[in-house]
Amino acid sequence: MDQRMDKVKKPHFSKGTNEDVFQLLRADVKEIVSELEPKRKWEINVKAVLFPLMYLGLWISAMVWGKENPWLYYGCYFGLGLMLVVIFANLIHDAVHGTIFESKRLNNAYVHLFDLMGANSFIWRLRHVRFHHNYPNVNGWDTDFEQSAMLRVYPNGEFSKMHKYQHLYIPLLYPLFLFNWLIVRDFKDFFNRKKIVRKLIHIPKMEYVKLFVFKAFFFFYMIFFPKLMFDISWTQAILGFGLMVLTASLFSLMVLLPPHANTQSEFPLPDEKNMLPENWFMHMLKTTSDVTNDNWFTRFFMGCFNFHVVHHLFPNVNHVYYPEITAKLEQYAHEYNLPYKKASLFGALYNHFKLIKANGTGDFDIWEESM
Repeated sequence: MDQRMDKVKKPHFSKGTNEDVFQLLRADVKEIVSELEPKRKWEINVKAVLFPLMYLGLWISAMVWGKENPWLYYGCYFGLGLMLVVIFANLIHDAVHGTIFESKRLNNAYVHLFDLMGANSFIWRLRHVRFHHNYPNVNGWDTDFEQSAMLRVYPNGEFSKMHKYQHLYIPLLYPLFLFNWLIVRDFKDFFNRKKIVRKLIHIPKMEYVKLFVFKAFFFFYMIFFPKLMFDISWTQAILGFGLMVLTASLFSLMVLLPPHANTQSEFPLPDEKNMLPENWFMHMLKTTSDVTNDNWFTRFFMGCFNFHVVHHLFPNVNHVYYPEITAKLEQYAHEYNLPYKKASLFGALYNHFKLIKANGTGDFDIWEESM
């Protein structure tokens, strides 16, 4: 742990009565993974090769045939936007948790796919693993949901009069999600001392160099290379890039919004002793939700994003085992009366809309009716 983290009084989880239940569940999960590994390992390996090749193939197709057929060019960039999310959900996300390969070096290498696709892997690893996974839905600590001047996602977050209308303007801004990530958020995390990551983590000088080098390379091969090498018009190059980022933004929000930012999830606050109200196991259950939609597409292409609760309980297990582990968790939830939650994708997105609308009231007791 970084020395800066030691100087900050971090929230702590309470002791609970269900910790023995989690130990039983963990033993069952270990057995499930051991039994399924010989049957599922191939899927992990195939994805690790297939998805980057599909991304590269779409880009090459756009370069080779895009000038003569602009619609093919736009179609390829639309596909690149989809593949960006597919690679993130299946490879980058699992690699950062060390679950694709046994080799730590290979997992780290795959995390750098994120740099090649425009996002900074160093800062995202910190945001996701060190902060989000340790403190989901805890205001001031979960960097995936930092309080924004324009969006009040926490019921206990700072209130502004503009938040009264956030349910109207935020959905209109969501298509710009990835634009903001690539062009604004990464740089804020590196240079804005008020950001959580910047306050608590020392960033090596080499990471600043990598930030600019990879960003420049991404914009070069996505926009400038097609223009300079294949004489594609600036309009076509910029529109293609915009379509890719817009597609990735909308597609990724379908993955990122349902698990935590909805009215089903709780947003616990530490007490005066910086103690959270639940133990770690119950905290994860109460702050995370699943999506009921489950099919071959969500499993193979979307990294089983719909089984998000077990990911928080067992982050060091690859997503290909989540369906069976979730079935076991549901069995435990029924047997031990655990607060396991799930909703359809449409229901989860609607619950997110209800959350941002309710949080625009400035009323800290908005949860009272549904609790």
